[in-house]
Amino acid sequence: MINTEDTSAIAYIERHRQAMEMEGNATAACNEALRRLHELLEREHEALQSRGAGGGHAANIEAVTAAIERVKSLVRAAGKGGIPKHGRPQTRKHVGPSQPHNAPRNKGRRTMGRTSGR
Repeated sequence: MINTEDTSAIAYIERHRQAMEMEGNATAACNEALRRLHELLEREHEALQSRGAGGGHAANIEAVTAAIERVKSLVRAAGKGGIPKHGRPQTRKHVGPSQPHNAPRNKGRRTMGRTSGR
């Protein structure tokens, strides 16, 4: 069973990653989270070797490894532009030099029978 210290460490790293992602670059946030998760994984491997399998370190290693894989998938998605900064994907229209910035809209007929001038 995973201990609460590692659970809270993984949760803290995830919250920190999300906060960094909101501030700026999603890739940098994921890389920072991966660095911290790998440090946590290294500590768990050392604890497993020094204390043996009885301390539940194998479950901790499995949980940290799962978190690393999840963040790695986010890095792949961020590299492809898959992580939206906000809930809505942003679309950009390319306005070339030959196209006007405000394209005319077809407003159709406004009223029937009215002549110009009121």
